[in-house]
Amino acid sequence: MLPIADPAFYLVAIPAVIVAGLSKGGFGGSLAMLAVPLMALAISPIQAAGIMLPILVAMDIVGLVAYRGHADKRSLLILLPAAIAGIGVGWATAALVNEAFVRLLVGALSLLFVADFLLKRKRKQGSAEHSPIKGSFWGLVTGFTSFVSHTGGPPFQLYMVPLRLAPTLFAGTAVIFFSVINALKLIPYFMLGQFDTTNLATSAVLLPLAPIATLVGVKLVKIVNQEVFYGFIYAVMVVIGIKLVWDGMISLL
Repeated sequence: MLPIADPAFYLVAIPAVIVAGLSKGGFGGSLAMLAVPLMALAISPIQAAGIMLPILVAMDIVGLVAYRGHADKRSLLILLPAAIAGIGVGWATAALVNEAFVRLLVGALSLLFVADFLLKRKRKQGSAEHSPIKGSFWGLVTGFTSFVSHTGGPPFQLYMVPLRLAPTLFAGTAVIFFSVINALKLIPYFMLGQFDTTNLATSAVLLPLAPIATLVGVKLVKIVNQEVFYGFIYAVMVVIGIKLVWDGMISLL
């Protein structure tokens, strides 16, 4: 049971875990989804996903402790049942789904969302109201894309960001939501053979970075101004949206 020994892998894996930890701590929105693409510079994306999932679960545990008592229960009640169904759809259709198309679609939706925000910016925009229909749709998409290509962050934010929750409440809701999603993904990932001894040993080597990076993310959320926080979220969505569109187009073409 030996971990990956290639130093080149750790040159990208360590930054990947740090970035994911900051995001799982609530700072950076869907930035955690960059972890697998970063690792994929040195190993296959499938192996990278198997290595990252136990680390993400450990980060979720730290986040749950840090944000206990901070969550928008209405959001969770709307999003979680649909997301769980989305995971089931992803698992059932795993052999049929074109991952490149999913990445392209999610990236395009993220960019359209930010463009819509920028076009409306001159008009005063209040916070949106909860919508069970919209929430169920985006929850289903989040669960599906999270299972298929680890891109659940943008669809989740497409529903959550317009609510304009306080940063701590937004982050706490995201932590609980993705803790449930990642825990449920352990079962199908195990059955698909993602947790071999090499992957688990490599996860163990990188694991000490997880709580440190996550707690730094928690600290940043608590000290950053709300407008700055949401501005950063939108900026991250642009970067990730462009990357997903690029990756999807390259794979399809």
